[in-house]
Amino acid sequence: MDLNCDLGESFGAYQMGNDEAVMAYITSANIACGMHAGDPPVMQRTVRLAARYGVCIGAHPGYADLQGFGRRSMDLAPDEVEALVLYQIGALAGFARAEGRELTHVKPHGALYNQAAADPRLAGAVARAVSRFSRELGLVGLAGSKLIEAGVDAGLGVANEAFPDRAYNPDGTLRARKLPGAVLERPEEIAANALRLAREGIQVTDGSTTQAIQVDTLCLHGDHPGAAENARLIRETLAGAGIEVRAFRPADTAR
Repeated sequence: MDLNCDLGESFGAYQMGNDEAVMAYITSANIACGMHAGDPPVMQRTVRLAARYGVCIGAHPGYADLQGFGRRSMDLAPDEVEALVLYQIGALAGFARAEGRELTHVKPHGALYNQAAADPRLAGAVARAVSRFSRELGLVGLAGSKLIEAGVDAGLGVANEAFPDRAYNPDGTLRARKLPGAVLERPEEIAANALRLAREGIQVTDGSTTQAIQVDTLCLHGDHPGAAENARLIRETLAGAGIEVRAFRPADTAR
């Protein structure tokens, strides 16, 4: 099971979350590429941190929406989204290569992630951008979503992602944050949910039948006040249950 975290979402001297404390426990880092968060010095610093800890480096592209932290939906044409994602992958890849590392995956951020999970046109645009840059890159998306389907269609390795600190609806979508119980807060509860997701996947029901969506990677939120503690406890819980914690390997799922 891969453990990933969205990192580098800071600006200059302003540090959001505790990236280094989290980095010690994860296997993959999704690093902001300057559009929804991050700037060149932050991107460089976060890439260097990932290299120091032996963590796989992924691009975390989002909409050009600093004020809204990339969480506001936008109405962009697929070719605009494709160019936007390709631009951000290239920017982070430059920093990675300067440190003697290569990118391993791409995971969209915020509204782009959510829209591409539901809209086949946007999902295809993201997958094309990743494929155009390198077919060796993996694509991380909401488990069972249109983004995962687009990645498979593009011949990319894909990772179905789940969130241990979030509750799910019966159809496999995330429960809206404004609803009670949508966000889990206690580290022990989050770790127990991580173990359940790793063992059972996401349970999806249509009222008469239930199926499980396999989970390949678990996302830890780096801006959570208890991010490092959550990461440590999840990793220890998985290892204690005999579940190997290792980085996502795109070649394992590419066709």
